[in-house]
Amino acid sequence: MISPTYVRTMARYNAWQNGSLFEAASGLDEAQRRLDRGAFFGSIHATFCHLLWADRMWLSRFSDQPKPVLGIRESGSLIAGWDDLAAARRDADAVISAWADRVSPDWLASDMTWFSGALGREMRAPAGLLVAHFFNHQTHHRGQVHALLTAAGARPEATDLMIVDEPR
Repeated sequence: MISPTYVRTMARYNAWQNGSLFEAASGLDEAQRRLDRGAFFGSIHATFCHLLWADRMWLSRFSDQPKPVLGIRESGSLIAGWDDLAAARRDADAVISAWADRVSPDWLASDMTWFSGALGREMRAPAGLLVAHFFNHQTHHRGQVHALLTAAGARPEATDLMIVDEPR
């Protein structure tokens, strides 16, 4: 389904896009970042929190990273301070990149079993499908943040995957 090369490319894309969005959001004031703009998690800040929460949750399933203590319903309030959230995002992106460097074809071809708190039951699926979901989920919520930032007057970088490795 997917390869380790895909995983490493998407990890680089994830870090690049998060850097772009956080830089653009840093140009807004706290009230602008926390304003409920009608997205699923409301604000730019809360959407960033949920995305970090979900990345940590999936990494706890994919590797030896700790599971978040909050549930999905509280994920939008994972980290209160903007600077702390930005630092945690950078740290998580480094963890994702290091994990991506270790992913093997055999692991991607294996099945995973985990308990889904959101669904309240045990789940089983191919690891490769779950990794594709992991990166797709990131892209989905970053797209929301990009739209929220643009509406607020901020200007994040382009989001085109094919330029992930080009010098900027």
